[in-house]
Amino acid sequence: MLRTGGSRRSRKVLALAAGAALAAPLAFAAPAQGAEPAPYTVTPLRFTVQAGGRTCAVDADLYRPAGVDAGHPAPAVLATNGFGGSKNDGSTDAIGRAVAARGYVGLVYSGLGFGGSGCLISLDDPRIDGQAAARLVDFLAGTRAADDGTRADFVISDGAGDPRVGMIGGSYGGAIQLATAATDPRLDALVPLITWNDLAYSLAPNSADRATSGVFKWQWANGFYLMGEGQPLLVPSLDPSRINSLSCLHFVTDACDTVRLLNSGRYPQAGTEQMLAYARSVSPVSYLDRVTAPTLVVQGQSDSLFNLNEATDTYRRLQTQGTETKMIWQSWGHSGGSVSGELDLGGGDLEASYVGRRVLAWFDRHLRGDTTADTGPEFAYYRSWQSGYGTADTLPEQHRKLYLSGDGKLVDNRSKVARGSRSYANWLVPTSHSSSSLAGLIGLPDPQPYDTAGTYAAWTSGPLNEPVDVVGAPKARLRVESPRTEAVQDSGDAADKLVLFAKVYDVAPDGTKTLVNRLVAPVRVPDVTRPFTVELPGIVHRFETGHRFQLVIAGSDTAYFGNRGIKPVTVTSAPEDTGTLELPVVD
Repeated sequence: MLRTGGSRRSRKVLALAAGAALAAPLAFAAPAQGAEPAPYTVTPLRFTVQAGGRTCAVDADLYRPAGVDAGHPAPAVLATNGFGGSKNDGSTDAIGRAVAARGYVGLVYSGLGFGGSGCLISLDDPRIDGQAAARLVDFLAGTRAADDGTRADFVISDGAGDPRVGMIGGSYGGAIQLATAATDPRLDALVPLITWNDLAYSLAPNSADRATSGVFKWQWANGFYLMGEGQPLLVPSLDPSRINSLSCLHFVTDACDTVRLLNSGRYPQAGTEQMLAYARSVSPVSYLDRVTAPTLVVQGQSDSLFNLNEATDTYRRLQTQGTETKMIWQSWGHSGGSVSGELDLGGGDLEASYVGRRVLAWFDRHLRGDTTADTGPEFAYYRSWQSGYGTADTLPEQHRKLYLSGDGKLVDNRSKVARGSRSYANWLVPTSHSSSSLAGLIGLPDPQPYDTAGTYAAWTSGPLNEPVDVVGAPKARLRVESPRTEAVQDSGDAADKLVLFAKVYDVAPDGTKTLVNRLVAPVRVPDVTRPFTVELPGIVHRFETGHRFQLVIAGSDTAYFGNRGIKPVTVTSAPEDTGTLELPVVD
């Protein structure tokens, strides 16, 4: 079956699946304003692949620009959907249409376990999902035919069996790029958007010690789980490769076991180590050393699922090992944050946005071989207080250090620290709120962030004499006292350790408080008898003149599992020994 895409005026829409409940379209432009984009054909294809010990079909669409043939080959772009989507999503389908309109061969497919593709959901495992994607690269190389015999002899080759091919996509469609590149070195350019570095950190973050089991992000994790297990009902199919067992219907068994352990609220050492090992085995953190394709990392500031720290970890790892990479922190992510002039989620023109132009230049350089294409600065970040992006050659290295004073103040010199302490105690139910992923899923309003008196401790600076721009991940160095925790923290069950939540507010002159992007840092304290450092989620925020910094440590959060039992906490300060808050700042 062949479908023909008619020509349209200059600007076309590219969509990308940006994650579970938030399939986010991305605008992709035609070659030049006022020019008619080339027509293209769309051909549905099926591929039979071996993945995870199963034989299953991959459902795909081939987008072929007019005039592209063996004598006039073109580079290719491979893409797939976000979690819960398919090749037929308006957003995913638009990727193929957009790249074809710019003269690229597009191959867009439904990820394993989604849409019309078979196999189980295996969380972008390079050993399964990556291998399946590599078979599609074989097709683009002309060395493998689709099930109906269709062959691609019209993709530019860099050598025998080596097609010129890039990938783009968001969230689940972002991690698959890194998984594929780690499996197949033939990829030439990657643009992963709003995706993860370490699923163990994403779904059960411990902002103080990633070697220790973290704090379960139950809303996001269970939302994904229910969406995945429901796929055989949402997309009915008699394909036996899509069914695992009655107790784990549509995921691979390790994924179901991980979710069950997290929901159990009990984290024995052996089970926790196994869970962490599995989550990391399907995460870029475990295989980035095998990624050599130039990678433009794009992450969203408004994202409580995959925060900026994940992108930073990926970027730094790639940079350290010599893989060409650059990073952009755009405004929007899984938690919203869309603003006028940013990468358009509802359609529009990619060339009209800063991030869009960077994406086009990345492909022009690495797929078309255009050495004049400017791929931009090493690091760029959206600024809500000023038009345009801030740019830098490196991540911010300058920090403003503040000290926790016993009188509840944040002071700029250790000599100003007053002796004293701040105390709080958690309740058996959550008493603080940051954000709710469930609110977005079911269309309910999300209450403003709050903390209940007596269940948190706070330290506040004096009014600022000038604006302060924070760009990066704040860090807090803390020492807490919790005798009840100390008595049980070595039980062998990580659930007995102290859980707390660190966050930074912007306090306006009228007392109004803003929790930047509603982000918090969950911590399962490794040992309450020792000091520990908390890395908070990265932010980009201007604290205006007259505003104040406020560090809050809370005993709970509605989006996470909390403490087992009541665990009172005291934070004591003295000039010679007190906690600190470090804010990464730019001029």
